[in-house]
Order: sequence, then C-alpha cells, then structure tokens
Amino acid sequence: MAWAEPLPGNLLGDWSLQIKSGEAGWLSIRDEGGSPVVAMTVDVGTTRPRKGVQWVDGVLHVPLRGSQRGRQGLPGPRQSARVWWAEGMLQGEIVSIGAGGAETRDPFTGKAIPPMPPAPDLSRIKWGRPIVLFNGRDLTGWRTRRPEKLNGWSVSGGHLVNTTPKTDFSATGAYGNLRTEAVFGDCKLHIEFLIGEKRNSGVYLRGMYEAQVVDRDSPMQGIHGPGAIFNRIAPTRNAGKPGGEWQTYDLTLVDRHITVVLNGEKVIDNVAVPGPTAGAMHTDPVAPGPLYLQGDHTSVKYRNIILTPRER
Repeated sequence: MAWAEPLPGNLLGDWSLQIKSGEAGWLSIRDEGGSPVVAMTVDVGTTRPRKGVQWVDGVLHVPLRGSQRGRQGLPGPRQSARVWWAEGMLQGEIVSIGAGGAETRDPFTGKAIPPMPPAPDLSRIKWGRPIVLFNGRDLTGWRTRRPEKLNGWSVSGGHLVNTTPKTDFSATGAYGNLRTEAVFGDCKLHIEFLIGEKRNSGVYLRGMYEAQVVDRDSPMQGIHGPGAIFNRIAPTRNAGKPGGEWQTYDLTLVDRHITVVLNGEKVIDNVAVPGPTAGAMHTDPVAPGPLYLQGDHTSVKYRNIILTPRER
C-alpha cells in the first residue's frame, strides 16, 4: 500500500547503523512500485520486512518489538524506531518502553552500504597462508563478546567446548558468545563441529554472517537448517549428519557472496548475502570482523578451526 507522501530518495537503500548503545543495527528502505518496504534489525531481531511501518511528518516509524503478552499474561516490552534525514545524514532513535511505562531512547546514525558487487570468479581469487585459530590447548586468541555474561567456554580433549544448561531454541541466553581477537575480511574457513540432537549453535564469518549449526533432523530446516546462512539463504539440500556426530563446514566469503560446503557437499554456491544475519556483531560489509561462535545457545564442540584470508 502506497503512502500519500512519498519517501525522500536520500533515505532509500541499505544502512549500517551506528547505535549509541553499541548494539548492531541494520536498516533497508526500498520503494517497490510506490509502496515502501522496510526491514530493520537490532541485535537478534528479524531480517524480514516490518509490518505497520508509517511515514508521518518526515519521520519513518518502524515497529521492532510488539506489546504482545508473555506467558504469564503480562505485557512485554515495546520497541520501535524513528528514522529521519537531517544535517546531510540518516539519523534516528530506538525507543523502548518497559512494562512500567518508562521510556528510553537510543540514538543512531546510518552509514550507506554500497550496492552488491557482482558474483566473484572464485578461480581467480588469490589466497594467503592458512591461519590456525584454535591451538587445541587453551583460549589464546579468543575472548567472549560480552564480559558480563556467563562463560561456558573451555578446552577439553583438544576441543573448543561450550557448556550451557540451555536446551531450547530461543534467540539468546545467559551465556556468552566467543570471538577471535583478530579480525578478517574475505576468507575461507574450515571448521568442524559436534552438536547434539535438537541442539543449536552458529558460526559467524566476519562477525556478520551466520552459518547454522544444527543436526540433520533438527526442528530447524530449510533457511534455518543445516547448511543455511541463517534466515538469508537456504541450502539446496540437507547435507547434515545426525546429532552427536562430527560435521564439517568449508565456507568461502568473497565480495559478499558465500559458498557453503557441508560435510563435503556444496549446498550454497557463490550466492549474494543481502545483509547481516540476526545476532551479528556489526553490520558494515566493508569492515573486517572476527570469527564469532554462538555460546548463548546450547552446548557444542568445535575443532580444527583454520581460516585462510584473501590476498589483496
């Protein structure tokens, strides 16, 4: 449905948001035949277009989290964003209203994301020397992303192990995610993982793009299942193994295009990733980022983590 007042052209496009609180934010504003299509993600929010977006007096109003009632019948927190153009830049604020009615505002600005480059010819890419990111003895070169969270990460039997009591598939938890100290641009990654039946983790390339870590028979399938770039690209088939067996990812990220080989089967072939996945550490595809492992989900083990950077 078109709005009476059209959006100004300077708001259109994809935006990496610099939010004062430090949360990762991403915004996409498109005009499709006179009808606006707006997607916005803050931390773990959905990447799908938002419903109920309004353009009023030069301000774009974007619902982020509804006021639906929780399990005990109590109203949950409400969250929305306001976006406008001022002083030659995209500006805005995230407005959160707690159960007691208290309102907080988190301002942000936007950095325009360049258009998607064409698919690269991977046969012409030059690669540097492989880097062993996990030494099998300790957590040298790694740290948790949020120090205030519980740390379930340790090394046992030469494996990088995350131990948490969580068993459900909810988006976040009390335990912390793990990231490399070093940051990387385009790269190839080899990583092996062991995930239990109906358990869940994820591997983020460049701190932005999550390759889903679940077992073959997980309740999460397709665009959320084995071999998927979570909620962005579905694999061509389920190449996963049963829970409790070691599995292997070989991931290649070049020019915002990704190739996924799961257990020796190519399930995504040099496909453009249209934006960050939920839970990304940052949303600027031009900036380097760490290798990032989900620890706020369920228990999981990793081994043989080898990253090969692109040579410029």
